[in-house]
Amino acid sequence: MPIKIPADLPAYDVLTREGVMVMDEDQAARQDIRPLRIGLLNLMPKKIQTENQFARLIGATPLQIDLQLIRMSEHQAKNTAAEHMESFYRTFEEVESSGDKFDGLIITGAPIEHLDFDAVTYWAELERVFEWTQTHVHSTFGVCWGGMAMINHFHGVKKHMLDHKAFGCFRHRNLVPSSPYLRGFSDDCVIPVSRWTEMRQDEIEAADGLTTLLYSDEVGPALVEDPGHRALYIFNHFEYDSDTLKQEYDRDIEAGTPINVPCNYYPGDDPSKAPLNRWRSHAHQLYGNWINAIYQSTPFDMNDIGR
Repeated sequence: MPIKIPADLPAYDVLTREGVMVMDEDQAARQDIRPLRIGLLNLMPKKIQTENQFARLIGATPLQIDLQLIRMSEHQAKNTAAEHMESFYRTFEEVESSGDKFDGLIITGAPIEHLDFDAVTYWAELERVFEWTQTHVHSTFGVCWGGMAMINHFHGVKKHMLDHKAFGCFRHRNLVPSSPYLRGFSDDCVIPVSRWTEMRQDEIEAADGLTTLLYSDEVGPALVEDPGHRALYIFNHFEYDSDTLKQEYDRDIEAGTPINVPCNYYPGDDPSKAPLNRWRSHAHQLYGNWINAIYQSTPFDMNDIGR
């Protein structure tokens, strides 16, 4: 089944060209099936790029997905046209007041990792989001800073500043091959990483109810399961496009910001060569497994979510 998104959302044309099945409201209404309602709380400045990345992954499953875009109420986007935000996004306050429930919610990263959590301007509202997920969302997926913020809120696990940026493509070990989220995974996999902070494995192990599923000897824990809060946290970027790290590297070079060549990304670590995507298959596997796990366990009556 395809993903249901507005026909005038930029992701519609992007995914159609890539061969991902998409449908508009009229097509979806003709199918006698309840779609999975998946929310994307988009905290990234490049909203459209992030929409495309996650829509691509959750739209590649055999289930019908109703993707709904959400933004923070107390924060205005500066890098995306106001018309786009007005047309396709609801504020969290609007979602909260509507009483809508969701089968799944993705909370993206944000380029604010240098700030303490409580120094983030919308932190109080984001904590409301985290608590709201416990009664209105069947399964939540926190990504990068979003995952760090969520694991801190529920478990007090701290983020720590690195003395240099973890930047590149790093091998991660599959610690729990029996996990339904890692079904079809190899014993190890490559994941793009781009962050100045880390979560520490010993602190995750000290918290109750957390299980690390993917781990790197170089950049630490990557994917953590939190069944008590029906959540997954990933601190790295399976959703990245082939050239996302290149865009970040080129941006810093142009701005004169000190930056290392992203490791294990360009052939021969040569930035003049086109980077190779070595994580795409595992990215689809992970998000497909997440969607499948939701489908297998979410109530048919959405009113029963969170009860």
